[in-house]
Amino acid sequence: MIDHTGVGVTSAQKSLAFYKAALAPLGYQALMEGDGYAGFGVAPKPDFWIGEGKPNVPAVHVAFSASSRAAVDAFHKAAIAAGGRDNGAPGLRPQYHPNYYGAFVLDPDGHNIEAVCHAAA
Repeated sequence: MIDHTGVGVTSAQKSLAFYKAALAPLGYQALMEGDGYAGFGVAPKPDFWIGEGKPNVPAVHVAFSASSRAAVDAFHKAAIAAGGRDNGAPGLRPQYHPNYYGAFVLDPDGHNIEAVCHAAA
């Protein structure tokens, strides 16, 4: 079981703003913030971290669980509005399984960030 994960980012300030907006529809919030880092999650424990420095090369893929397809849609809309770049509009991905509903955006450093719901419509 994975306890937490993190990605390197060029600008913690820029990425903090992006992730606060993009992850809010999924119930995630910044639970810890410091000089050059932040931890996001559902209270009380952060499980996704950003840290300022050299971004991961190659960029990484992180998928966040969404409680509904509407939450996936809201994630994608919020992430794009916060400066993310579309990397796959919300929709079914039946190549993974019949109910796989996901959306993909690239964060400010090019990391592929996904929200996915596995529930039936």
